[in-house]
Amino acid sequence: MASIEEIASALHAIAKPGMKPKALRTAIRQKYPDVTKKEVVRAAFYALTEPSPAQHGAHDELHNFALAERIAEDNADEVLRVSKLKKKKKHAADSDRKTPAH
Repeated sequence: MASIEEIASALHAIAKPGMKPKALRTAIRQKYPDVTKKEVVRAAFYALTEPSPAQHGAHDELHNFALAERIAEDNADEVLRVSKLKKKKKHAADSDRKTPAH
């Protein structure tokens, strides 16, 4: 059985920006066929505790994956929608700060 650290490392290597949770699960299960969904979710949260700067885009995808898999199916769309709204607001706020004041 693979350790959480091994699965987390594999998640970091596999996760790409825009990747769907189902694609992440499929890719991990190809590498670790006996891994449970619970172990994958725990590994995703573990992977978030020490993100690699090169994997910044994947960090967001791992976060969304871990949240979506941890909550009930009927609430997953709502949580991801809220996450996307927060991301848009943050992006807008960052853009406002970069605009020079005249």
